[in-house]
Amino acid sequence: MRVGLTLYGSLDGQSGGFRYDRKLVEGLRAAGDTVEVVALPWRSYPRGLVDALSPSVRDRLAVDVDVMLQDELAHPSLVGVNRALPYPVVSVVHHLRASEPRRLAPLYRAVERRYLATVDGAVCNSHATREAVEATGGPPADRTVVAPPAGDRFDPDLAGQEIADRAREGSLRIAFVGNVEPRKGLDTLVDGLAHLDEPWELTAVGRHRDAAYVRRVRRRIATAGTAGRVRLPGRLPDPELADVLRASHVLAVPSRYEGFGIVYLEGMSFGLPAVATTAGGASEVVEDGETGYLVEPDDPAGVGRALSALAGDRDRLARMGRAARRRYERHPDWTETTTRVRSLLRAVAAVESPDGAAAATVGTDGASEVR
Repeated sequence: MRVGLTLYGSLDGQSGGFRYDRKLVEGLRAAGDTVEVVALPWRSYPRGLVDALSPSVRDRLAVDVDVMLQDELAHPSLVGVNRALPYPVVSVVHHLRASEPRRLAPLYRAVERRYLATVDGAVCNSHATREAVEATGGPPADRTVVAPPAGDRFDPDLAGQEIADRAREGSLRIAFVGNVEPRKGLDTLVDGLAHLDEPWELTAVGRHRDAAYVRRVRRRIATAGTAGRVRLPGRLPDPELADVLRASHVLAVPSRYEGFGIVYLEGMSFGLPAVATTAGGASEVVEDGETGYLVEPDDPAGVGRALSALAGDRDRLARMGRAARRRYERHPDWTETTTRVRSLLRAVAAVESPDGAAAATVGTDGASEVR
């Protein structure tokens, strides 16, 4: 099968979405498909909408493929182009921009609705994302598949006793991993830590994307008098990030919205219970009270209660850490994810498999079915 992938920037991006695209390309190629990557230049949202009216984008998409995958992040540059393309299109949706708590959400929703009306199928990283796509007028259920990312970025070799021993060591060590921007909720975490009576330390790893927001978070830390317990090292190379996670007790990212939240799964690979929110797809990874805690977005008191429960009961922390590791171990790997996506691509492109069998369609649970 000849597959294309259109995205902003390149496959070398460091975010979870780019890692997903990169692993998907690797999996498709390993399965025998050819994949041609079409990289569009990064654009601001308004400039992307202008690009959608330009013939230059359509010319760049003049490639010989059976089906084109498109990273939905690039939808502003594609919304006015897809109808003119000679091949079917499947959108890879990590999360819809309109699902985030943004001032311009109604505009984003209108544009994404128009974009989704131009695609023939959708790959969604979670059931929450699939529901958002369907609610925004996306493809029908038999042309949509849930194919979650694997969390094997690190995959340390851990024993249950190692997790239990670490849980009983010293102050509660909390890791935050994510871009330092409003959506990720570091401000909520910092405010929540003010509710803790128990000793704690926080390391917040991530690129400082929003300078004004970073200043706001630093002011909150200074006002609370906790500067000596908080580190903001910025983005770290994977080996250094792994050291942070290996030394931590809990991962806390009280995001205002996550389409999936691969970071929670990556933390669970180190035996870290997760503190996440009920917004988006985190609840598909974090089981409240078992592998972590789910709180409402923008609820510092709820974050504080969750962390206090773990700091004050180290047996509970150890038990939830072991449960988190088991949850990571039973999560689908990239091979299963690629298989689900390939079934959808064959169905959309009406391409026969090598043995001549009919193309597959995809059931509502993500499993392939012969049609």
